[in-house]
Parts: sequence; C-alpha cells; structure tokens
Amino acid sequence: MKKQIKASYVHFLIGFAIMILFRFIPLGILPNVTEVGLQVIGVFIGTIYLWSTINPTVASIVSISMLAISDFAPAGGVLSTCFGNPTVVQMFFLMIFMGGLTNRKLTVYIARWIMTRKLMEGRPWVFTLVMMLGTYLMSVFIGAFAPIFLFWPILYGVFEEIGYKKTDEYPKLMVIGVVISSLIGFPVPPYMGNGLALLGNYRGLIPNFPTLTEGVVISDASYFTACFVLGLILIITTLLVIKYVFHPDVEPLKKISIDMLKKNPLPPMTSAQKVYGISLCMFIFCMLVPSLLPNVPILSSINKNSIIVPMVLVAALSLLQFEDGPVLRFSEVMGKDFAWPTFFLCMSAILIGGVLTNEATGVTPFLNTILSPIFSKMSGTMFTVVLLVLVVLLTNICNSLVIGMILQPVVLTYCATAGISPAPIIILLIFTVLLTAACTPASSPLSAMLFGNKEYLTSGDVYKYTSVIVAVELAVILVFGIPFINLFF
Repeated sequence: MKKQIKASYVHFLIGFAIMILFRFIPLGILPNVTEVGLQVIGVFIGTIYLWSTINPTVASIVSISMLAISDFAPAGGVLSTCFGNPTVVQMFFLMIFMGGLTNRKLTVYIARWIMTRKLMEGRPWVFTLVMMLGTYLMSVFIGAFAPIFLFWPILYGVFEEIGYKKTDEYPKLMVIGVVISSLIGFPVPPYMGNGLALLGNYRGLIPNFPTLTEGVVISDASYFTACFVLGLILIITTLLVIKYVFHPDVEPLKKISIDMLKKNPLPPMTSAQKVYGISLCMFIFCMLVPSLLPNVPILSSINKNSIIVPMVLVAALSLLQFEDGPVLRFSEVMGKDFAWPTFFLCMSAILIGGVLTNEATGVTPFLNTILSPIFSKMSGTMFTVVLLVLVVLLTNICNSLVIGMILQPVVLTYCATAGISPAPIIILLIFTVLLTAACTPASSPLSAMLFGNKEYLTSGDVYKYTSVIVAVELAVILVFGIPFINLFF
C-alpha cells in the first residue's frame, strides 16, 4: 500500500511537470500552434498521463484547475464553460437518476426476470444468448456496470451447481462474454455515459469548423437506432465466435433449470420500485421518441428541451414519498451510487475537447497541416477504415473516452477538407472506440474488471479471448457497419 501511495505521488509530479513545462518548447516546432495552444496541449498530455496512472477524479480536477489558470481565458470563464456545459448538466442529473435505479435495487428485479425465461432449460446456447442479450439490454437502458455486478454472481452459482470448475473454458468465456456484451451496449444510448459525452463534444466542436454546413446533425433517435441494430449483430457475432472458434464444453449446461435460478426468491416490488420503473420507461420515451417525431407539437417541445428531462424526473422522484422515504433517496444516491470518477472524467474531457479545437490554440490548423498529406488522397471509405483500425489499437492502449476526444477533431478536419459529411464517421468512431476497449486494463474500467477477476481468469486468458473477439468485432464493423451506417444516414 505504501509503495502504491508513493507511486501515486511520483505520477502526479510527472503529470504536473508535463502540464507546466510543455509550454516552454520553442514556438514553431508545432506548425500553427500558438503560445496558448502549447499551454493547452501540455495540460491535455499531462491529463492523459494522470488519467492513466492516478485517481481519475484527482486527475480531472487538476486538469480543470490548470486550464483555469492558463492564458486561454479568465478562470471564471473556464469554470463557467466547464460546469455550465449543457451536456455536463444533463449528465449530472442523469447519473443521479440512474444511481437511484441501483439504490432502489430495481436492477436486481430486471436481471432476475431475464434469467428466469423458460426457453433456456436444457439449451446451452439459448442460455448463453439470453445471458449476453440480457446484459446488452441492461447496458443500453440502465448502465454498463449494473449487469456485470448482477450476472457474474448468478453465473458463479450456476457454474457451481452444475459442476463446472473455475478452470473450465466455458465459465471463463461467459465471464468475459458478459463484459463484452456490456461494452457493446455501452456506446448505444446517446443520452448517458460516454456516448453522451462524445456526442456532446462533437456538437460543441462543429462551430469551430464553419466550412462544414451539411450532414453534421446527428439526432439521438437516429444514432440510437443505428447503433442498437449494429450492437445486436455484434452480440450474435460474439456468440458465434464463442461457439465455433473456442468450442467450449457445454454438456453440463443441459442440467440447468429455472428452479435452480429461483432458489432465493425476491420479495414483491414496493410501490417506490414500481414508480421508479415507470419513470425509467418515461425517461427512455422522452429521450428517443420526440427526436423521431420532431414536428408533433408536444414532442417538439420535449425534443428542444430534452436536457431538462432528467432534471424534472430527479425533482419529481425526490418529492414523491412512500413509507420507506422518497422514491429517489437523494443523499444515499449521491453518497453511494453516484459515479463521481466517471462524472469528473467526462466533464474534464468535454472541457479539454472544446478548448483544444478553439481557434485561439491553433491546434485545428496544426492537425490539418500534419494530416492533410496523409489523408488527402483517401476516399471517405478508406479514411474510415484506416481510422477505425487506428481506433481499436489506440483504445486498448489508452482510455477509450480520451481516444474518442482526440480523434474527433481529426475526423472533422478531414471532412472539412474533403467536403463530406462527418456524421456517419463520427457515429462509427464513437461506437467502435467504446465497445472495443476490452484487451488491456488501461482501455476502460470494464476491461479492468476482467483483469481484476483473478478467481476465474488469468491475464493470459483475457488477452487471448478478448483479442480474438475484438478482432472479429472490428471485421464486422468494417464489412457491415460502414455501409450500414452510411446507408442509414
């Protein structure tokens, strides 16, 4: 523990030194980058280092503080941009709302319903599909971590009951399969998590590229529909990889029964849980349907003001009370169920993304100068292929959200030069960078959970299985995803 604490101090000093010293490199080494740009790039590189080495909350606060004291803008202006960003405000209330689902244990009832479908009995691959599909759906509509925490313990009990050993291949593949399925669902919802952060960052970058006038709008409904369908295809693909590439022994699964999964029955749902379930359905409706029908009077108003939907729900659920207190127990959620590290990381990433591409930094002309010779002769399709291959490599070296933030200005610079629509490429970038972050501990918190599961997996197991699955996912996205998204948009 003492070694870890000392290492954290060393990493902090290194990251802080990068932020301070980068501004002193000779002006002109990076073409078109201004003095302000050097300061911002230094903060950006130092932040990436700190995100990868120390507590992400501390790293994010340091990042925001360093930008606030830079020459980019007065501290008040930077902090106002950071905390007043509409995407950040929406994310804050949304994470409170989603934290309430966990606090009220509604996720447990949803998982139990998925687990107890009769069609799974005696059918190993149907059981596998239901587990993966259930994880995917929960990741899409509730959050990426909830299904892992719910399904892993259930699967452990099933494995023990039917005679699997922890060293057997099928349990290893299912432990990994749950995380892979959760990762596939992670980027699908445009209204929460890193998908929201990257879409918000993209929308914030568009004004910095005035030559892009057509094909820049990405509606939440269009994004969700396209990614949801592509996600279902990847779930089926992953199942086929597990079945036909790895060939695990599934004979013990033929003993499985629904009674086995119902050994510990849940109590009846409380009134508060039922109300929260109804509010979840209302939330999903309000975030998706209005953007599909923007000309319907009431839906049009909701679509234009969707940012306040989670705010209204949080206020209403905090006000409504039953015997066991408010439906949304605000203080409990903020203390135990609110993902503060994720919130601060997303907030600081959105701030840095906007500041980096501001015209005062000269970073966008710099990217244009460096990348134009490389990409100028590429077609839109070839550029997308090269980009997505690069995305998969980088996202498994560094945090997936960070890589998404870095590459969005690159995409916009190329599209502005080539005169093509950035929307399909941005959607593929967001979708791919988040779902393929599975092969190393540094790529995402979800992949870190795999490497931390020493009970069932070795590091070699994770590298072996995830690298094959991610490679197949990339192939499917390149062969099917690119034409599908381009046709869809």
